[in-house]
Amino acid sequence: MPLGPPDRNPPPFFRQGASAQARLVLCAALALFLMVADARFHVVEPARAALALVLHPFQRLLLSPVDAWESFGDYRRGTERAMAAEALARQQLVEQAERLARAAQLQAENQRLRALLELRPALDVASLSAEVLYEAADPYSRRVVIDRGSRHGVQAGSPVINDAGVLGQVTRVYTLSAEVTLLSDKDAAIPVLNSRTQARNAAFGSSDGNGMELRFLAANADIKPGDLMSTSGLDGVYPSGLPVAKVTSVERRGDTSFASVRLQPVAQLDSVRHVLVLQPQEQHAKAKAEAAAMLAAEAASAASLKAQRKAAAAEAKADAKNSGGQP
Repeated sequence: MPLGPPDRNPPPFFRQGASAQARLVLCAALALFLMVADARFHVVEPARAALALVLHPFQRLLLSPVDAWESFGDYRRGTERAMAAEALARQQLVEQAERLARAAQLQAENQRLRALLELRPALDVASLSAEVLYEAADPYSRRVVIDRGSRHGVQAGSPVINDAGVLGQVTRVYTLSAEVTLLSDKDAAIPVLNSRTQARNAAFGSSDGNGMELRFLAANADIKPGDLMSTSGLDGVYPSGLPVAKVTSVERRGDTSFASVRLQPVAQLDSVRHVLVLQPQEQHAKAKAEAAAMLAAEAASAASLKAQRKAAAAEAKADAKNSGGQP
């Protein structure tokens, strides 16, 4: 048997190292130890912070194409929205110009008809601008507080409106503020007139505070969804012709002789900010009557004074004539 050089390689155990299973157990135990140590003692927090600081420039560099694409998309979408808004604004401007011309024509025609029928002109109701401060804290009522009170001339019972229609009525007045009960409050009520059929009724706030309803309306009454309800002016508080609500649903059931009619106020009660407080109609009419009586009294006094002056002048002329005729 030939002799060769001695084998200097290590045995297989030292050449191959630990087995894969042993390495897996070791790494799992190390990972578990690091997780527990980080959760309890935050030992890995400085390393995590340092690694995040080092990787931050590379992250920003890698995200720059995505940011550029998103910025370009935002610019393109913003340009499209601006162009669409401009087109819509131009269309609304044309529609408003047409409505303004039609309103001026209708107003002139209305004035001519009133002059022909010898109708008295509509009352110009005094108003006071106010701002809504906050909503009342009572969860079982729908009330708001405005920044005008008795010091500014606000009176209990004054109607409160905005540019859309009637909001409610002043129920409590303080020195610098007032409480307004909205139309959707369960205790609110307002006389209304159906603009389509001219039928009068009374609208009440719903029990859930989410709208209004017409009560005690016959099941065969001529009413349908979309009808506009406006103030009738019969209560002496609200001026006539103010928009109040629109009919949203009409339910006619065979087991009752009344129809269930739900209304939605035309004014957005939850998003209103600025309002107008009107003077009650009866007080406005009383003030106007007093002003008319005062003007009539002044005119009568002026006529009496003029007659007295005329009589005095005639008497002086007669005296002068008599004195001139004596020898």
